[in-house]
Amino acid sequence: MAIDWLDLDTPPALPGLFLRAALRRKVTGRQLPNIGLRCRVEVEPQHLARYRQVCAIADSPYLPPVYPHVLAFGLQMKLLTDRRFPFPLLGLVHLENRVRVLRPLGGLGPFQISVQVTDLQPHDKGATFSLITRLEDQLGLLWEGDSRILCRALRLEGQVPLRAEQPPLELTPLADWGAPADTGRRYARVAGDYNPIHLYAATARLFGFPRAIAHGLWNKARSLAALQAHLPQAGYVVEVRFQKPVLLPTHVALQASEPGANGQFRLVGESDTPHMAGSWQPLTV
Repeated sequence: MAIDWLDLDTPPALPGLFLRAALRRKVTGRQLPNIGLRCRVEVEPQHLARYRQVCAIADSPYLPPVYPHVLAFGLQMKLLTDRRFPFPLLGLVHLENRVRVLRPLGGLGPFQISVQVTDLQPHDKGATFSLITRLEDQLGLLWEGDSRILCRALRLEGQVPLRAEQPPLELTPLADWGAPADTGRRYARVAGDYNPIHLYAATARLFGFPRAIAHGLWNKARSLAALQAHLPQAGYVVEVRFQKPVLLPTHVALQASEPGANGQFRLVGESDTPHMAGSWQPLTV
C-alpha cells in the first residue's frame, strides 16, 4: 500500500514530543499506519564532532554509519507519537538494528531523510515492527536503517518468524572501554534521546532497571568505531541484536572475527555477559 508522505520544512522540536510520549499509555489499534515523514537536513560540523567524541569515532571525511539515526531522531519521535501510530512509545524495546551503507557517506548535505513503520509481526513476547529510516542525496538512496522494535502490550495471532542464524566464526579480543555513569546523559545531549532509562539510576529504577543503561545505538556506534578497519567505505550491511542491557557504570569488551568481506562481532561485559551480537557482509541489491 502506498505511503502517505508528509514533508516537513524543518526537523521537529523534541520537547513537545517527549510530553506527548509521556502521556500515551494504551494500545489504540492493531495495524500500523501507512504514513511517513520526510525532511531536508544538513549536518552541522560541530554536532558531528561532538558525536564523534562521545562515541570515540576517529575523524574521517565520511559520516559514521550509525550517525543518520541521530539526524532522523526528531522525525522518528514525531512518527512514533503520532495519534495514528497505535502503540505507546514508553515501553517499546529496540531488539535489533541493521544499517545498509549503499554509497560512501561523504559530505554534509543537504540530504533528505525519511521515516516510516512497516512489517508488523507476531513475537513470543508481543509483536514487532520495523522503523525504517532512509538518507538520500541528489543521486538517490545513500543509506538505510531498520530498527526492529518490540511492543510487549500487543499480542498477534500467527506463527513467530524464525530467525536465520549464521554459522559462528572464531572471535578474538579487539578492544575494550569503560562506560562511566554519565554515558547515557552525554550521549543524550548529542542524540536528543532523553529516555529516562538512560539518564540516572533513580529514573531507570522507575522502569525496572537497577541502574541507568547505555543507549543501544551508542553501543553499536562505539563498536563500529573500533571495527573501522574491518569495514569498507560503502557497499555493506551491518546488523546487531541487542541482548542484555549495559548497566552503567561498567567496562565492556569487543570481540571480532578477522577482517574480511564477511565478519562477526560481539560486545560482552563482566563474566562474559552478552550485550550485543553483530555481523557485517557485502550489500546485495
